[in-house]
Amino acid sequence: MRAAESKKATDTKVLDLTGITSFADYFVICTGANARQIQAIADEVNLQLKRRAGELPISVEGYKQAEWVLADYGDLLVHVFSPKARENYGLERLWRHAKMVEIPEE
Repeated sequence: MRAAESKKATDTKVLDLTGITSFADYFVICTGANARQIQAIADEVNLQLKRRAGELPISVEGYKQAEWVLADYGDLLVHVFSPKARENYGLERLWRHAKMVEIPEE
C-alpha cells in the first residue's frame, strides 16, 4: 500500500485471506513509529482509497488511542500498529496460513 508508505509506514505486509476466513479477503498490516504517525498513515490510506476507488471505511477502531488503528473496508482490513502492539498481537503469526501478496514497485 503506497498510501501507507508515503507516510513512512514500515514493514508493510499484505495478506491474502481468501478462503481462510469469511470476514475479509485481505489484510494490510503496517507499523507507525508514534501515535501522530499512526493517525497520519490511517488518514492517508482513507484519503487514497476514497480518491482512487471511491471507498470509505465501514468503521474505524482505535484512531483516538492510535496504538492499533483498524479500518474496515469490507473485504479489506487495514491495520496500522505501534511497534509494541504489532508484536503483541502478532497478526502475521495468527494468520500464518495466509498467502503474502507482493507489493509491486511503482
